[in-house]
Parts: sequence; C-alpha cells; structure tokens
Amino acid sequence: MSELTEATASERHRILAERFLDVADGVSDWDAPTPVKEWRTRDVVEHLTWLPGMLSGMGVDLQIPQADSSVDQLRAQTARVQEVLDGPEGEQVIDSQMLGMMPLTQVIDLFYNADLFLHAWDLARGSGQDLVLDEDYASANYEGMYGMGPALHASGQFGTPQPVADDAPIQDRLIAYIGRDPAWTL
Repeated sequence: MSELTEATASERHRILAERFLDVADGVSDWDAPTPVKEWRTRDVVEHLTWLPGMLSGMGVDLQIPQADSSVDQLRAQTARVQEVLDGPEGEQVIDSQMLGMMPLTQVIDLFYNADLFLHAWDLARGSGQDLVLDEDYASANYEGMYGMGPALHASGQFGTPQPVADDAPIQDRLIAYIGRDPAWTL
C-alpha cells in the first residue's frame, strides 16, 4: 500500500494534480518531443483538458472558466475538479456510459486521476525531468488495464504495447503496455 493506493479519490486527485502541475512548472520548451510520437510537451497538457467534454456528455457541467494558456486552463480545471471531489457534487450518481451508473467521484478517479498519473511521466520525459511513478498505484493501473485485454488498445486511446522484460520494474511494464518506450529520453 502507498499514499496513492490508500488515498480517497479526492486525496488522490490532489496529489496527482499537484505532481503534474509541478512537472509542468519545470517545462522550459513547450515544443519539445515526448514519448508519445505525435505529441509535443504542450500537447500533453492540452490533452488533459478533455474531462469537461467527457463529463458534459454524461450530463455534468463543470463550468470551468477559460484561461489564457493550457497550463492555466489545467490549473482552473484541477481546482474545479477538487471542489467537486471535496463536496456533495461528487456523490451524484451518473451514467458513465462505459461502466454503468456510478458516483461522479468514481468516474473522475477511474479516468482522470489515472490520466494525470500516466501523462505526468510523458511530460517529465519530454522536458528532461525525472519522475518515478508510485509502484503500488502503477501496479494497480497495470493490472486494471491488462485485465481489459485487447479492448484497451482497440479503443485507440493507447499506443501499441512495447516490448519489455517480464521481470522489468512495474513502471516500465505499465509505460510499455500503454505504448511508450520506458527508456525514451530527449
């Protein structure tokens, strides 16, 4: 067990958003390549602003004001998501459309928190920063994703799994499973 695996969805979001934004604060070149071949560092941050659109399709309007930059937009979004997770809004049950009816808090935890976790690695690598992922949370994510089998990659949301030794560290296995080369560097 770790800080992330023992945390509530709200606590986990606070930790993961803070870590991601700390990495973003360390980016000096927003046009640098990342382990996701099609993305530059700016694209990683812009990608994470997908949540309001997904939730809107589930009948939830987060009402996030527009900001001047992608990082500021993400800051506004994470602040609003934290409000939802900390308050009664998070307990409303919604149709997740993929996994049925569940509390909004659980939807955010399953989809968005995991994205903050994984893309922090992409952004760190693309900006020359070192980021070690929490082993227990990486293991839980790996097991959950691996359990989805071919459907995970058929969704088009992840790259082709990359080869890695069966006894590689869990961080490397997770990163390789979602289509990144764990040894990728600038």
